[in-house]
Formats: sequence, C-alpha cells, structure tokens
Amino acid sequence: MAPTDSRSDDPTGILTRVDDLIAQLRKVVDDDPEPVKAALQDLAGGPSASAVREHIESRMGGELLPVQWELEEVLDATAPAPPPAPEPEPEPAAEEAEAEEAEEDPNRPLTSADLNLVYDDPRGLMLHKTKKGDRWFATQVDPHTGQPKTFELHPQEISQLQQQLAGSPYWVIGA
Repeated sequence: MAPTDSRSDDPTGILTRVDDLIAQLRKVVDDDPEPVKAALQDLAGGPSASAVREHIESRMGGELLPVQWELEEVLDATAPAPPPAPEPEPEPAAEEAEAEEAEEDPNRPLTSADLNLVYDDPRGLMLHKTKKGDRWFATQVDPHTGQPKTFELHPQEISQLQQQLAGSPYWVIGA
C-alpha cells in the first residue's frame, strides 16, 4: 500500500520512523511484537505525540487485524488523560432543605401522607388531623353512593365532635 503524503511536514523523520516500525510490527506480530510496540509507544508519548498518534491511526485501516489490534494497544497505552470530571454540586444544607419544605405550596391538594388518623370508629367515622397546622378532616360513608367521602371540619365542629366523642374508645392512642 502506498503511504499518503503525510511525511511532507515531517522534517525530523519521525513519521518515517513510525512507518518503519509498523512494517517491522507486520513481520513480528505473530512472534514477539512487544519490542516494536514499546518503540512505537516511545514515539507516541514523545514531543510529537499528537502527530505520531494521528499517523498511526491513519495507517491502521489498511493493516491486517492482528496488526491493528497491536496498534490499538499502542494508542490506548499512550492516550492522553481524560479531562477531570466536573465536581458534583454540593448537597444543600439541612437548613436549606427545611426552608424548602417550609415553602411548600399551601394550596396543593393534601394526600393521606399529610394526615394523622386520630379517631377510627368501625361504624364508619374517621377523623384525621393534618401533620402540619391544625386542620381536621372527617371521612364518612356517603349513604347515596356507599363510597367514603372526606370533608374538612370547621373549628366549631371540631370542638363539638371532641365533646360528643370524649368517652369513646375509638380515639387513636398517641394521636
């Protein structure tokens, strides 16, 4: 295969030396390619490293697979170090996390995770209190649909229910 004219800008003859080493590698690839690979690595790690590496890459395509594999090993061994990975962003401090929690949207819909069960009557009445704040909700079975229905209680309804249910055994302990 005729070499391309990449040696015209090779005043020191380094690319000619690379071509000679590749030719030697072709001859010894099945026996002992290590000395030739070491010489190529010296050139690929020297002052003209990028030009040598580009020249080896351009010559690889026309070589037999075993020679290509050896040349790939040379390129891998002399590859420049990858740029350092960017540092990960620091985790927000616990105070910032608490501040974000405090900034939650007060108008977002409540979920069951936002409520504590405080009263559970097996006949169909359940009372819940919000974990944050002092809102109370009652859940009862709708007689028309047979489905449970939850609604918020007004402050006067809360005190009235607490008085009516004061002696009931269905209050949840610790709530």
